[in-house]
Amino acid sequence: MALIIKSGTLITASETFMADILIEGEKIIGIGLDFDVPEAQVIDAAGKFVLPGGVDPHTHFDLPMFGTVSSDDHYTGHKAAAFGGTTTVIDFVPQEPGTLQESVEAWRAKADAKAAIDFGFHMNISRLDGVEDEIGRLPELGITSIKVFTAYNGRLRLQDGEIFRVLRIAREKGLLTLLHAENGDVIDLLVSEALAAGHSSAEWHARTRPAWGAVEAVLRGIALAAQAGAPLYVVHMNAAGEVDQLEYARQRNLPVMGETCPQYLFFTEDHLRRSDGAKWVCSPPVRTAEDNLRLWEGLEKGLIQTLGTDHCPFFFDGTRPILYEGKPVAIPGKELGKDNFTKIPNGLPGVGDRLPILWTYGVRAGRMTPNQFVALTSTNPAKIFGFYPRKGTLLPGADADLVIWNPEKRLVYGVRRAHHRTDYNLYENWELVGFPEKVFLRGRLIVDGEEWLGKAGTGRFLYRQEGQVI
Repeated sequence: MALIIKSGTLITASETFMADILIEGEKIIGIGLDFDVPEAQVIDAAGKFVLPGGVDPHTHFDLPMFGTVSSDDHYTGHKAAAFGGTTTVIDFVPQEPGTLQESVEAWRAKADAKAAIDFGFHMNISRLDGVEDEIGRLPELGITSIKVFTAYNGRLRLQDGEIFRVLRIAREKGLLTLLHAENGDVIDLLVSEALAAGHSSAEWHARTRPAWGAVEAVLRGIALAAQAGAPLYVVHMNAAGEVDQLEYARQRNLPVMGETCPQYLFFTEDHLRRSDGAKWVCSPPVRTAEDNLRLWEGLEKGLIQTLGTDHCPFFFDGTRPILYEGKPVAIPGKELGKDNFTKIPNGLPGVGDRLPILWTYGVRAGRMTPNQFVALTSTNPAKIFGFYPRKGTLLPGADADLVIWNPEKRLVYGVRRAHHRTDYNLYENWELVGFPEKVFLRGRLIVDGEEWLGKAGTGRFLYRQEGQVI
C-alpha cells in the first residue's frame, strides 16, 4: 500500500518548503501536492517538520574493552538511535588476527541478525602485517573508509610512516582515511607519572591526555595526508586548536574534513571532578569551556562537516541491574575503574541523544538553521561516506527514511526517556523543545511516539560507494 505524508514542512540541507511525500514500498517516489492515490494510507504532518533520517557516522556497538563490553549491541543501540531520529549508523570493525575479510565477516555475524536500522562499517587498520594489498579490496566488502590511530601504543597505533603508507593506498583505491588524533607517547608517559604519584581519580584521564597532543596530531595527520595526496577525515574533534588546524588546511584547499560530538560541545574537565565523574570518561576527553565555544563556532561556520556521537556506552554501576524490555540486565561498567582511572571503560551513551539535543541547543538557541542541522546530522555524513542520495535527503528515489519532527514538543530528558541500554544519561533533567514523533525506515514506521515497532534483523548492511569530499 502506498503511503502519503501530507501537509508537512520538509527540511533538507538546502531547502525548507511545504509538500506531501508519496512513498511506495521502501522508496520515496514523489514530492509535491495533492497526490491522487485513493488507496494510499495518509499521515497528516500539518504543523510538523519532515526531515531525512539521521546518519550517525561514528558508533561502537558490542565493543570489547577493559574486560567488559559496551552495553549497547546492534539491536539495543539501533533501537536507541531510532527513537532519537537516526535511521543509519556506521560502526567500526576492529582488526583481529587473520585477514581483514575475516574481521569484517566476524562483525557482520554480530550485527546482521540484531540490526534494527540500516548500517555500514568503517575498518580499523591497527597493524600492517601483510594486509596492505587487502586494504584496497575493502570496497568489495562494502567498506570505503578506514581508520588509523596516533594513540593507544602497542594496541591500535600505527607509526607515521605506516599511516603514510595507508594514506597512499587509500588515495589509489578511493578510500577515505579517518584519523584518531592524540599523541600516544605523551599519554603513556603522563599516565605512568600520574599513577606513580598516586593520582587515580577520573579527572586524571583528561589531565594525562592534553589538548596540545590532539592539536599536534591533527596537524601531523593533515601533513601526512597532504604529502600522500589523500583525503582525511578527523574524528571526534574536541579541542579549539583542532578546529584551527582544520580551518588552516581547508583554507589551503586540502581535502580535509572534521567531525565533532555533542559531549565536546557541552561538558568540560570539571565534570570529571564530580563524584560521578567516570560517567564523562571518554577518549579523547572533554576539555574546557573555551574549547566548547570554538567547536560550536566550527559547526556554525561550516568548518566542521558532521556531528557524530562516538556512541560507546557502559553502565555507571554494572553491579546493579536495570530493566530493559522487561528483563533485568547488568553489564560490568565504569565501576571497574573506581580506584584507577586507567581502568574506567572509555565511552559514553549518545546515539539517541544527538538530534534532540542539537535541535534544542543548536537550532532553537539560534546557533544554526534547521537546514544546517540536517546537513550536519544526515546529508553531509551520507555524502562523505557514500550513501547519498539513497540516504540523507528527501528526493524521489531515496530510501523512505523519514522523521516527522514536532518542533513544539516539550519534555524533560534523561535516562528514563532515552532508550540506551545503560543506567545513566549525560543530559539528565535537561529541558528540550522539539522531538521526533514518528520515524520511518525504508517506508516502515518503526517509532510511533513512545511505541517501538522495529524488529531485530530488519536493518540492512549497506554496501557503500566512494564518498565525496565536501
